[in-house]
Amino acid sequence: MLFFLRMLLMGLHFIVAGMLGLLLGLCRPFNPDNSRLCARLYALPAMRILRLRLTAQMGPSFEGSRPCVIVANHQSNYDLFILGNIVPPRTVCIGKKSLKWVPFFGQLFWLAGNVLIDRGNPLRARLSIRQTTETLQHKDTSIWVFPEGTRNLGKGLLPFKRGAFQMAIEAGVPIVPVCVSTYVRDMRLNAWDSGQVMIRALPALPTAGLTCEDIPALIERCHGQMQQCIEQMDTQLRTPGPLAQTAAEQLAQNPRTR
Repeated sequence: MLFFLRMLLMGLHFIVAGMLGLLLGLCRPFNPDNSRLCARLYALPAMRILRLRLTAQMGPSFEGSRPCVIVANHQSNYDLFILGNIVPPRTVCIGKKSLKWVPFFGQLFWLAGNVLIDRGNPLRARLSIRQTTETLQHKDTSIWVFPEGTRNLGKGLLPFKRGAFQMAIEAGVPIVPVCVSTYVRDMRLNAWDSGQVMIRALPALPTAGLTCEDIPALIERCHGQMQQCIEQMDTQLRTPGPLAQTAAEQLAQNPRTR
């Protein structure tokens, strides 16, 4: 019963937030900070409806690395509501072209300055990537990418695609990995307390001096660090005692903790 009530409220919230976000986009179309504001519009009420407890350890360099390419693991459609809490200023996202057909959300996604890529058309996809690279270089704007290319459904980090890393190298900007604990596996939407989610930003990976030949090594390094971080967070959330206490102490010392 609680699950169906939550889904009803989430559906209503999605429509209302989409309409409000669309109005914002129409008032100042393609402003790169629209994404952050719309993300908060979706995320803050949704976290209260879902009753998910969020702990975010972003670190001082998360918002200080702009422009950069932010890469995050992608688990489910709930990522919109969870990661929307921590989107930094002047950050746009790369999404698939089919998103534009989602009522309200697709239109505001486009008006917010985000990048829609036609994966079925390699030429158009390359042109979009080139425009995104120019945005990184000249518009003081960061790009948020899910390098797995699809939802992993909590079954582990999938292999990364090259696009995000190629963009970062060509633009000469750092890569900032953002890791989310495996919430989709343990989320209990039919319980009053749906669960806990942890987000952690890792130190930026510099790309200065790298070439396309360095992409495989860069991907391997980023993937390995994110995999290790996700496993550590999952362990902390499942283990009472010293590990949980250590995490709590770290959060208390971090001014960016939410």
